[in-house]
Formats: sequence, structure tokens, C-alpha cells
Amino acid sequence: MANILIVFHSRDGMTEALANAVAEGAMAAGGGVRLRRARELVGADVMALAPGWTENATRMNALYEAPTADDAVWADAILFGTPSRFGLVCSEVKAYLDSLGALWARGKLVNKVGSAFAASATPHGGNEVTSLTLFIPMAHFGMVIVPPGFADGAMFKAGTPYGASAVSHNKPGALPSDADLDAARFQGQRVTEIARRLKG
Repeated sequence: MANILIVFHSRDGMTEALANAVAEGAMAAGGGVRLRRARELVGADVMALAPGWTENATRMNALYEAPTADDAVWADAILFGTPSRFGLVCSEVKAYLDSLGALWARGKLVNKVGSAFAASATPHGGNEVTSLTLFIPMAHFGMVIVPPGFADGAMFKAGTPYGASAVSHNKPGALPSDADLDAARFQGQRVTEIARRLKG
């Protein structure tokens, strides 16, 4: 069995839904999954400015543990899921990446599989470049980067070849389409299959 760590941050539930679909695909491929939500770095005053942020964070933090360095050591593959923040990874997931410096220095992330997925508010809100940006720390870590590519029919209907994605169209509470979720499930499946081969 391959150990699959999914680290994500989500404010309204869009990236959370993609993360859960990735987990479904990973488990269907025989992976053992840990689903972790990166925690907020801003205070309650800032969270209160975005309707629903505080309530959603409270709900999700009760469902998902925060990611730790031990989770990364346990994992054979790590998938990072993030809302696109101006074309970049969100600060919450970036902070988790930054926390892995000691593991990087000891070579503990070398040859683990890495992959990324993203969500945005608008159709050209940065999903592709955000997933691509996450490849950079994976390369520094010595990970084996595995994007979904166009390796399945689901990827011709949704997502990007760099990672599953979804767009909320600025609608509060919007969720990914069925096609978006199929692409995310395929990504979880593909990453798990590759991780199993490398581990075996």
C-alpha cells in the first residue's frame, strides 16, 4: 500500500471538495490516505471580513487535522491543494511547505511523489500557474513530480494537465462540477499508482 498525504487549504469548500475527490481516487487505487487542512495565518478580525470564512474554518478544522512534518515522513506521495491567490499558492499551504526545511536538509523528501491541484474564483484566476508554481518546491525537495496529464478521458473534460482544478465564479458556497471531481479522482488514482510502483 502507498501512503498518500493530501495537504490543502480551503476557505469556502471548493478546494476541500477537490481534496476529498483526490482522496477517493487514491483509496480506490489502494492508497492509505491522510487528509490534512493547513491552518489560517491571519487573525479573527481579517477572517471576519470575508463572509463565511470563520464558520467554514471552524467546521473544516474540526474535520481535518493540521498537517505535520511527521505526516510528510509517513507519506510516499504528497498532493498539495490550494486556492489560487493571485496566481500563487495560498499562504497557509506555503507555510506548511516552509516548515519542511529540516526534512529537506536531511533528504527525507527525496523520491516521494508530488502533485498539485487548485481552485479559483474566476475562469482565468490562475489555476494552471498555481499548480505549476507548486512544482518548484517539489523539485527542491527531490520529489518525483506526477501531474495528471491527459492520461485519462476525465482530463479532456475538466481540470488541467498540471492538476485538477475548479472555478467558483465568485458564487459563495459553489462546489466543483462532476467533471471537476472526476478529474480530481483520476489525479488521486494516478499519483497512488505511481507511488505504489516506486515503493515496490
